[in-house]
Amino acid sequence: MASLKSLLASSTRLVLTLKQQSNVIYIKRTFLQPKVTLFKRPESVLQWKFPGGCISFRQPSSSTAAKAGQGEDSFLKWFLLLIPATTFGLGTWQVKRRQWKLQLIDDLTRLTTAEPIPLPIDPHHVNSLEFRRVRVRGHYDHSKELYIVPRSPVDPEKEAREAGRLSSSVESGANVVTPFHCTDLGITILVNRGYVPRQKIRPESRVKGQVEGEVELVGLIRLTETRKPFVPKNDVERNRWHYRDLEAMCRVTGAEPIFIDADFGSTVPGGPIGGQTRVTLRNEHMQYIITWYGLCAATSYMWYAKFIKKIKV
Repeated sequence: MASLKSLLASSTRLVLTLKQQSNVIYIKRTFLQPKVTLFKRPESVLQWKFPGGCISFRQPSSSTAAKAGQGEDSFLKWFLLLIPATTFGLGTWQVKRRQWKLQLIDDLTRLTTAEPIPLPIDPHHVNSLEFRRVRVRGHYDHSKELYIVPRSPVDPEKEAREAGRLSSSVESGANVVTPFHCTDLGITILVNRGYVPRQKIRPESRVKGQVEGEVELVGLIRLTETRKPFVPKNDVERNRWHYRDLEAMCRVTGAEPIFIDADFGSTVPGGPIGGQTRVTLRNEHMQYIITWYGLCAATSYMWYAKFIKKIKV
């Protein structure tokens, strides 16, 4: 009994001490469990209340959550507007590209149909005259022919119709490049006489077409080419050229770095077919314009329906 009274006295002193140090917890001397009340205040504060104190937990209010949701919707709204804006910009860019391409085609047409001029002797001057028609007089040196392979005959109307297609003409042959000594200029240049089918590549198979003596011809000035990806390297030893490398061709033939494509009027019976200059340019920009502006219209309507009219799409 004395021990129980001593335990109660110690407990009383402990409670008084805790009460003085904190107003949060108050413990009654009772053998019953403390009453705990949990309720929610209008300002979204959760409190855990028990005799002698309480513990509060503040929750985000509905207005705060609504503001956060509105912020996210606003960001998504203006972010998705970039899609029609971008497609509109791409369509406008294609309009300008089409104008540039049409102007380029017009310039090439005027160059390739203009009256021929005498061939300049200065190679530096020639470099600024690509696709310009020139007139030369002289004779061929058939013993040093070069062959650009594989080549198909040029048909401008057909190539304009088939521009952009993966397939092309199955007819294959070569373009015959022959040194041409200009008697009035005293220099030797290279002339692409034109196309021959595969069975006519060897000179002895087209003896009638090997022009002898002095001739006058008209051609278009062409510049050197850079090897494109996937194009084989030129095989100088076997005389198989895949692209126009003027430096190497002139080194083999001893000609000046001047190259012209003979026009169709230079063609002789049994010889190469002249006029093998490809000046057809792909012009598919109208398709791109329709595509980009169509996407702009469709995405603009979807954006308007979603964020302005609030229609579920």
